[in-house]
Amino acid sequence: MEERLQKIIARAGIASRRNAEALISSGQVAVNGRVVTELGTKADAARDHIRVAGKLLRLTGTKVYIALNKPDGVVATMRDPEGRRTIADFVRGVPGRVFPVGRLEYHASGLLLLTNDGELANRAMRAHALPQIYLCKTSGMPSESEIRDAERAGHAKMERAKGLAGGWWQVTLSGATKDQFRQALMASGHPVDKMKRVAIGYLEMGPLAPGQYRHLTNEEVSELERALARAERHAEAPKGTEGARRGAVRVKPRSFYARKRSEPAKERFPRR
Repeated sequence: MEERLQKIIARAGIASRRNAEALISSGQVAVNGRVVTELGTKADAARDHIRVAGKLLRLTGTKVYIALNKPDGVVATMRDPEGRRTIADFVRGVPGRVFPVGRLEYHASGLLLLTNDGELANRAMRAHALPQIYLCKTSGMPSESEIRDAERAGHAKMERAKGLAGGWWQVTLSGATKDQFRQALMASGHPVDKMKRVAIGYLEMGPLAPGQYRHLTNEEVSELERALARAERHAEAPKGTEGARRGAVRVKPRSFYARKRSEPAKERFPRR
């Protein structure tokens, strides 16, 4: 069955659909020996020979979903042209090729989702659909009015982080509004010194040390897919309608250390 090339590449776990489109446009994809640069091109993965960056594409039926605690000072990509440390150093031994869903800045740390499920990754990145929970440390203590201004600017909810002193806050926002939130705090004289993501939607990082990862449970993957479906319905429904209200993703923040510890974290460099 013929499908768009970017969809086939994403399904093979090589890249998200958006990055697959960039690979096609830059001439790194060939079908039956012919370089293809047109995004609308279709192919049959079962019949055609598809090469991406010179390597033959092979579809795999096993999907992998991993939660990684990205350390500070690590690039949230699998390769870095500048030679800096990347998240690939922390997922050695994972079967198949995985890639990050979204990004965390070089000096930000915390939860990063990696997968070879290109379709799910594309849905998550396309919509900025899921609210995210961060632990943020500010310089100094913002006033109530400054907190309200930052919340309005970033469509955020900001409250003191339980069990942490010295300017730590628990902040719920979407990836699309993080910059506005930080800019508002900087304008008030209280820039964000540290930022750590501890949850994406209902998916929590849990007790992972920096550099450790764990595989998502089937229940977590199902809940992630349901949350994306709700967010997509919310985005498509006219504002103010019942469909929009039902589709909205709501998160009841929980303390980042309250996750059940039933699943042991993988070693930083897993033994094989």
